[in-house]
Amino acid sequence: MSQDELKQLAAEKAVEYVKSGMKVGLGTGSTAAKAVAVIGAKLKSGELKDLVCVPTSVATFDQATSLGIPLATLDTVPRLDVTIDGADEYDDNMDLVKGRGGALLREKMVELSSDAFVCIVDDSKYVKGLGISGAMPVEITQFCWEYNLRRIQALPELAGCRAMRRTTDGPTPTPTSTEPYVTDNGNYIVDLYFDAPIKDAKAAGEAINALVGVVEHGLFIGMASTIIVAAPEGIKVIGK
Repeated sequence: MSQDELKQLAAEKAVEYVKSGMKVGLGTGSTAAKAVAVIGAKLKSGELKDLVCVPTSVATFDQATSLGIPLATLDTVPRLDVTIDGADEYDDNMDLVKGRGGALLREKMVELSSDAFVCIVDDSKYVKGLGISGAMPVEITQFCWEYNLRRIQALPELAGCRAMRRTTDGPTPTPTSTEPYVTDNGNYIVDLYFDAPIKDAKAAGEAINALVGVVEHGLFIGMASTIIVAAPEGIKVIGK
């Protein structure tokens, strides 16, 4: 079975947590998009009814709208039953790195407003310590972005990190790119790269958020209630 087929099975497993009448957060990214498609199909067939869903990005809004999924925002639906989303890393504590797709602020807002957060990943996203497999994103204001990039990089809790403003090429170090990536919220992203796992992810997140001009970071600590892992041997469920 291909990795894409396994991800599809994981998305279908995640949607089992969605019941008729629920208020549901819809994640962002290629894996989350599979779950959104499953929800749309089940609404069309009548297997699911009376859902109200909150998307975590413009891209997810567009996909859900095309599928006829009823949408709202946290302004009108401030508490959700469940959110389904992906992740860029997960560890043995069920802590996550998210946001390489650029939607970390809206994802965190929606997931913290949910009674349950079901995360879909493939087994390549497993890490023994957060921050080691690629970019750990931080969303910052455009105003004085270089000043804040330097302050983030200098935090003792992030010792050894390299900080780069994300460009439209995506979350990979591309020094020759000059066009900045802009989030759905009109902000920039600083991507942090580590040669070793973050020693204390909770402390690192608190230190980052203490800087004025930082909007949000991609460390999702203690938020996932269930992680559904697509692996070569099949689907594994961690947590509830």
